[in-house]
Amino acid sequence: MSEAPAGCYHCGLPVPGNDPWRGTVGGAEVSFCCAGCRAVAEAIDRAGLTAYYQQRTAYPERPEEAVPEVLRDAGLYDREEVQESFVRQEAGIREASLILEGITCAACVWLNERQLQATQGVVDAQVNYTTHRARVRWDPDRISLSQILQRIAAIGYTAHPYDPERQEAALARERRDLLKRIGVAAMATVQLMMIAVGLYAADFYPIDERFLAFFRWISLALAVPVLTYSGRSFFAGAWSSLRRGQGSMDIPVALALGLTFSASAWATIIGRGDVYFETMAMFVLFLLTSRFLEMNARKRAAEANEELSRLVPTMARRLGADGRTEWVPVGALRSGDTVRVIPGETIPVDGTVTEGHSDINEAALTGEQTPVHRGPGEPVLGGTTNGEGPLLLAVERVGEETFVSGILRLLEDAQAGRPRIARKAEVAARWFVWGLLVTAILVGVAWWLHDPDRAFWVVVSLLIVTCPCALALATPTAVVVATGELSKRGVLSARGEALETLSGVTRVVFDKTGTLTRGRLRLRAWSGESGALDRAAALEQASEHPVAAALVEAGDGPEVAGVEGIENFPGRGVHGRVHGCRCWVGSYGWVAEMAGAPPEGLVRSAEEMATRGDTVVGLAGEAGWEGVFAVTDEVRPVAGETVRALAERGWTVSLVTGDSEAAAQALADGVGIEEVYAAQRPEDKLALVRAWQEQGEVVAVVGDGLNDGPVLAGADVSLAMGAGVQAARASADFILLSNRLERIPEIADIGEAVLENIRQNLSLSFGYNVLAVPLAALGWVAPWMAAILMPASSLLVVGNALRLRSLGRGRPRPNAGSPQMMAQETES
Repeated sequence: MSEAPAGCYHCGLPVPGNDPWRGTVGGAEVSFCCAGCRAVAEAIDRAGLTAYYQQRTAYPERPEEAVPEVLRDAGLYDREEVQESFVRQEAGIREASLILEGITCAACVWLNERQLQATQGVVDAQVNYTTHRARVRWDPDRISLSQILQRIAAIGYTAHPYDPERQEAALARERRDLLKRIGVAAMATVQLMMIAVGLYAADFYPIDERFLAFFRWISLALAVPVLTYSGRSFFAGAWSSLRRGQGSMDIPVALALGLTFSASAWATIIGRGDVYFETMAMFVLFLLTSRFLEMNARKRAAEANEELSRLVPTMARRLGADGRTEWVPVGALRSGDTVRVIPGETIPVDGTVTEGHSDINEAALTGEQTPVHRGPGEPVLGGTTNGEGPLLLAVERVGEETFVSGILRLLEDAQAGRPRIARKAEVAARWFVWGLLVTAILVGVAWWLHDPDRAFWVVVSLLIVTCPCALALATPTAVVVATGELSKRGVLSARGEALETLSGVTRVVFDKTGTLTRGRLRLRAWSGESGALDRAAALEQASEHPVAAALVEAGDGPEVAGVEGIENFPGRGVHGRVHGCRCWVGSYGWVAEMAGAPPEGLVRSAEEMATRGDTVVGLAGEAGWEGVFAVTDEVRPVAGETVRALAERGWTVSLVTGDSEAAAQALADGVGIEEVYAAQRPEDKLALVRAWQEQGEVVAVVGDGLNDGPVLAGADVSLAMGAGVQAARASADFILLSNRLERIPEIADIGEAVLENIRQNLSLSFGYNVLAVPLAALGWVAPWMAAILMPASSLLVVGNALRLRSLGRGRPRPNAGSPQMMAQETES
């Protein structure tokens, strides 16, 4: 390894073709695959530890092994050059995103937050259970980042600075490990259930004791890997909770598994008593499967957040003092640098246009499909797309300071907040756990004083019969059935617990573009001379602007002969000759500048169009004005019906959009919305929702754009259009894959039915325990009875939840045969 490798000098991975991350290590210039590897290698070089590269014999299998132990112990992450890539600093306080490995439940999140918030020097800490990312703010004068990582390690979790590739690798490892444990539990459970049939049959039919003993020992052998491998995480979680004095569902689960196995193993060894290995294995299998489903949901959310972070490109064309451009990493740009952005490229930084004109597509950030014109002195945002003209930009903000990073932080903060219903459930679960443990101890002591020979078996029966399986299934089973019914209606439920919250909604908030409208521009109306539309469409064929596409689509015969000399003016319009006559088509103001003021009739038409919130396009020739055109976003056919249906439920309907006041009010009037908030930025939308929540309202939000991500995550219930951006879908509780707004009232109906079903399930579960606990405590429930009663209670809950499948039967689809509905189905 003493020679420079062909790949990355630090980790061996392939190096990008243009070799952008070259650096110097040990006096020699070498290549790296990314800025992170270069920063670490240079830190190793400055620490005088370059012998590490000569001494190692192979590249590491895991990223953390790529750093020498001595350097890790010295606090590599405290180095300024390393922190540049992931630490944000403001007013002397530093902030970083960390990935936490080892989190399995909400109690883990609570424990990590408490541990960090109780640490001197840590200003704030929030852990996102969905992505397992912790946002930590600390005072560098009082505590270092390496000490924060050590505090997390002290409670049994692993933390490291956020790295998209490393997070993806950690999730993949966790998923593979869980699948292996599920596979072992599933195979063992099948075999144990078959053996259990023979063992239970011995109570009714004579079976040779030698065969019974053989079956027990085989069962014991099959149960050992289930307990020690598949069920390992439950014991680890229970031990961690007990060390910190915190209740979690892992504690009674671990006790039930451990005592059931111990009792069954003892019965096997002594050759007397019943064994319940199959019950233990089945319980482990059910719990692991639920965790696997939850992990898949977390993975989808994490991938969506990564898409946001990758919205801004990693490389940019920086303009040097000599006028030449060079490709440099975006992280190397500084405020005041000049970058060149050619047509079609994604803008890499937040900055100001210094030269050039172009239309900027901001749909990825704002959700609005209409590009905006930008010229010298006007701002542009990183992550947006340059249209038809080259631009020179003065860099103002990069990295963590950009608008995209701000959106991502808002999204993470909103996701980290837990709704009231989740907090109440956590409190109830902790009380249930401690109540169960106290009851088991008291019963055990009482029986030890009364009849020591039966005390252990009574406690085992009590833990088995009161196992929280039925309680744990009460909510998710009903939710799973309901989400299946929703999927038949083209609705994906991303977070099933939102069905509970949905029944209490008091206000629904709609975005405009792509939600109440289709996000597709069309010609609403036009006024002018005969043939004006066809001539405008012919000229606009040379432009890729969405407004031009709307005119081309509306024209009957855009291939007009004699169109020549077309010249495109980005952000303004198109100039050309039609049958030798000069013509201009484009923005109303620009055409007026080129051809003079329009006649009074067209002025009135243009004013009416603008009042409705339409985009006004003008067409003029050398002989004068020929027409004006109103281009608008198409309203979804059932938007008005949906708004009325929600209002009839007693919900307050609000329109909150980043669009102009005129456009927002025009749409609201058309669909029947009375409460309108226009020109709202993402942080404004989130602030409105939080203000309503503080007033006691339960808020549902419907959106589709990247700018809707934070407000969707911060809402009590969120719904995203299937055609929207991935960030909006990842932040939503429900995704309307069919883009059909009329599904929203149906979702609300199902939500109410699910809540009632959950209440019934909880009543059945608690009622079962109210009856079973006294019977077991009195010694009237043998372990074999408990083994039957426990799954029976679960089956009772599952059977009740399955009644939700009748929700879709016999229910007519509203307006199913109308032309509007058929048109919308076609769009889907």
